[in-house]
Amino acid sequence: MGLFIIFIDILTKYWTQTHLPNIYESLPIFPYGGIGFFQNFLGGIDFSWVLATNKGAAWGLGAEYQMALMVFRILLVIAILFYALFYSNPKNDFGLTLVIAGALGNIIDFFVYGHVIDMFKFTFWGYHYPVFNVADSAIFIGIVWLLFTSRKK
Repeated sequence: MGLFIIFIDILTKYWTQTHLPNIYESLPIFPYGGIGFFQNFLGGIDFSWVLATNKGAAWGLGAEYQMALMVFRILLVIAILFYALFYSNPKNDFGLTLVIAGALGNIIDFFVYGHVIDMFKFTFWGYHYPVFNVADSAIFIGIVWLLFTSRKK
């Protein structure tokens, strides 16, 4: 499962990087410089596939500390992998696999592109949700999975 997530992440980022102009460097096409999937759905939801680059962590935070962030990400993945191999409950394996695969997808970006490639752009009734990618989605879903499976009964 983890390898599949990494493969899809690499594939979508490569396609996005080679076929779309960067939304921060180009004029808007639809609705924010990419391929539009829907606009004004339910009276205000827009979704498009765009190219955005991120040199920092979530929301571009810490972009001026790229190397320190990369070292931290790698150490964090090693720690999570160590935990998954030696201490994890089997019910957490799916969530941990998603988190590790997503983190590795974004780490690979740093070495291939020098930054993370993001592509999914949502706007919810005027609020521009931060652009994200497959790896970010895997991390989010993995964390939610871990939160639900770790609840005490």
